Amino acid sequence: MGGAGGRCHPPRPSPFGLLAGSILFMADTQQVDPKAERKATRLAQRIGSFAKAHGGAEGQVAYIGQRGARIVLVGEDGTWGDLVAPTYAVAKAAVEKSGITVHETFDGEFAARVKTGPYEWTRMAGLQIGGPKNG
Repeated sequence: MGGAGGRCHPPRPSPFGLLAGSILFMADTQQVDPKAERKATRLAQRIGSFAKAHGGAEGQVAYIGQRGARIVLVGEDGTWGDLVAPTYAVAKAAVEKSGITVHETFDGEFAARVKTGPYEWTRMAGLQIGGPKNG
């Protein structure tokens, strides 16, 4: 039963003397990637600068595939910006280091605080309302 073609193999014994399915506690052996740590610190500094310039800020982290993760920032004055981190873990570390409030989703009151100007509206609408041509 189970497995490919209905064959099931017994679990292999653990080389560590643990029961099958046991998980090793590896906190002592995990190493921090210094390059990722530096990147998170630099992003946190940029997030802090944005927050200082706009009376505070809140953010949201979104996974964008192989490209990494996008950190969307919304200042207390409604100004918004974004940063891209190489990985979701780096993005999460950056927002944690920066100390801003992080939202799970970009909706509701958080999204409603974003103020957009003529530039954003023409870029979003493109040719429909006379925005810049694409291509």
